[in-house]
Amino acid sequence: MDANDWQDRFFASADGLRLHYRDYAAVEPGRVPVLCLPGLTRNCRDFEATALRLRHTRRVLSPDLRGRGRSQHDPNWQNYHPGTYLADLARLLEDAAVDRVILLGTSLGGILSMLLCATAPRLPVAVILNDIGPEVAAEGLQRISSYVGRSAPVRNWDEAAAQMRATYGLAMPDASDEDWHAFARRSYIEVDGVPQLAVDPGIGEAVRAAPAGAAPDLWPVFTALRLLPALAIRGAVSDVLSEATFDRMAREKPDLVRVTAARRGHPPLLDEPECVAAIDEFLARLP
Repeated sequence: MDANDWQDRFFASADGLRLHYRDYAAVEPGRVPVLCLPGLTRNCRDFEATALRLRHTRRVLSPDLRGRGRSQHDPNWQNYHPGTYLADLARLLEDAAVDRVILLGTSLGGILSMLLCATAPRLPVAVILNDIGPEVAAEGLQRISSYVGRSAPVRNWDEAAAQMRATYGLAMPDASDEDWHAFARRSYIEVDGVPQLAVDPGIGEAVRAAPAGAAPDLWPVFTALRLLPALAIRGAVSDVLSEATFDRMAREKPDLVRVTAARRGHPPLLDEPECVAAIDEFLARLP
């Protein structure tokens, strides 16, 4: 992997924040690009391996949503909500001069993908949802609410890796020490030699400000996918996308392509063999 494989680009949000995204140019340009949208506390680096593979045939755009990664934190945590993110993404696409995309969204990124299908129907050509659906299981919502914005400071990379294992261990039960260190490198930035979690703690305030146990009912939004090619991925032991919701998604959209990542919770990393094969085959079948 080489930094020359992508460009780090910045643009201004409507309210003046400096926001970042990675732009992976296609080796063979001409096809519709892929827009990769990360989870609630995650950032563009989660898609490194996927983007480097896909860029052989498609341009890949991967943002840090406001308050994550290299994007500026919002001084008002109440702005951390989907409406703001959608406005930011419109600015990103304008900056990238893109008017049609394939959406690949993990968790919150998948919710944003469904909302984009409903609010900007000319934008998506196809959709890939990673461990998210029109319902968010209460168990997963409670777990996420319990830790977002509450991580203790760490002093070194070993502590950072241990913190990631404590937070995400249930999702990746077979991960090695090396895997956790690599995961930590995608999750923290180094400030004066010390790892610092690359996410604004204010996001936790926004999550906990929602009514207790509240999760959006996105089944009406899910209908916006009815005419689009769509792939849904679920972690076999996910506590966010239940098996019942996953099955209902197939009933509501009979042509939905589905794959389950073995021994994965929320969310799969997309480097699992079954996920790699499913994504590559799905994209290869698009016109």
